[in-house]
Amino acid sequence: MKFPHPLINVLQLIFLSVWGAFWITLAGLLMVLTLNGNVPLMMARRFWAPMHWRIAGSKMFVEPLPDIEWSKPYIFLMNHQSAMDIPCAFAALPVNIRFVAKHVLKYVPFLGWYMAMTGMIFINRRNHREAVKSLEQAGERIRSGKSVLAFPEGTRSRDGLIQPFKKGPFMLAIEAQVPIVPMAIDGSFQSMPRGSIWLRRQDIRVKVGQPIETKGLTPADRDALLRQVRQAIIQLHREIGGQGGHLEDIAERGHEGRGLPAPPSSP
Repeated sequence: MKFPHPLINVLQLIFLSVWGAFWITLAGLLMVLTLNGNVPLMMARRFWAPMHWRIAGSKMFVEPLPDIEWSKPYIFLMNHQSAMDIPCAFAALPVNIRFVAKHVLKYVPFLGWYMAMTGMIFINRRNHREAVKSLEQAGERIRSGKSVLAFPEGTRSRDGLIQPFKKGPFMLAIEAQVPIVPMAIDGSFQSMPRGSIWLRRQDIRVKVGQPIETKGLTPADRDALLRQVRQAIIQLHREIGGQGGHLEDIAERGHEGRGLPAPPSSP
């Protein structure tokens, strides 16, 4: 991990702001002309996203993808280390995805406009009723054939370790009855740690796991599904050089990054 001169960092951030505004504006125009909501997502994957690590002199390495039917809808769940995770997820997956994101992003100029016009799902975690309504909306989009990506930790990691998971994405998966695909990312924490706006040269690795089926599961299976998926993501994280995760599996309601004790293992 290398620390560039502060002036270089400032120029990088200015460039990325202009870069994002340009592609978002172009994507909006093309969406109006083509009436195809997938066009802006394709442009984000191929053009907008890769510049975020290339401008810092970094590389992103994606492990060989699993042999799955990419034309089917999935819920992709990935650990959350940095603001770099969104462009990395866009570029790593060979399909167009919608993100489940915090509702405050809706009000960010250009980014919020892009997210709204491409059908991203905004979650207001401080309002439980609104959060449930947003998850129901996400379920409708998944059943219509669209794939969604969420960060089950609910917030970026404070130390690079995988934090306890929120329950919402797993209720969504059970309601939609579509498979969950676990993903892990490592290196983005060092590239742009939480609380920092500076880019650092640090290669990033992404690994996508095998789908975990939810067909036939009920809300009573939620916590077991959460623990199964979390263990799969921790294993993927370690396989690409990550540290794994904290012992707690389940985050307390309303408190991202804080968990409930894991159940005792069987003798």
